[in-house]
Amino acid sequence: MKKPTKKYVQSIIEGLEAQYPDAVCSLTYEKPHELMIAGRLSAQCTDARVNLVTPELFSKYRSVDDFAEAELSELESIIKPCGLYKTKAKSIKEMCIRLRDVYGGVIPETIEELTTLPGIGRKTANLVMGDVHHKPAYVTDTHCIRICGRLGLTDSKEPVKVEMQLREVIPPEKSSDFCHRLVLFGREFCKAPKPKCEGCPLYDICRSKDKT
Repeated sequence: MKKPTKKYVQSIIEGLEAQYPDAVCSLTYEKPHELMIAGRLSAQCTDARVNLVTPELFSKYRSVDDFAEAELSELESIIKPCGLYKTKAKSIKEMCIRLRDVYGGVIPETIEELTTLPGIGRKTANLVMGDVHHKPAYVTDTHCIRICGRLGLTDSKEPVKVEMQLREVIPPEKSSDFCHRLVLFGREFCKAPKPKCEGCPLYDICRSKDKT
């Protein structure tokens, strides 16, 4: 893949910033560990559905200790609408046990440490890095992979490869907000399988073969 020019990348960043001034996480949470849990629940599930489940979940289990001591059957019953609830409940409980026993309940500050926690992959780890620790973060979710491929910023569908390619072109200080804006942009305009090109803020510069 030919590396996109800095001018082209900057025009994309500026277009998204103008369209979405407030770059906010699409998952609802208040405490750092809640973002990690919401991120785990979002696997093969929409953020909208996760946000319907977490109010009850986070009101019942208020701390890392609460989740570590939770009865699996009770945890499963609350998160069942998110799918894969048995696997997710087990990993959430084990995640919080490790957080409590190894990290004293404090959220780790590196991708490497975060991904040692059960159920936490690079996508959620990057989300935590950006939103909790305010460090560079490249969250390669389905919106990111689809849109960056259409725009010619990346040429892979593998999350890790997309992340590494974005690290080469998106400035670190812009990375977290850029990824949040991609989610908003993907929901409103650059949809799968067919983008809504009418009114798209990036229409004039878009290189997608799907452009209409």
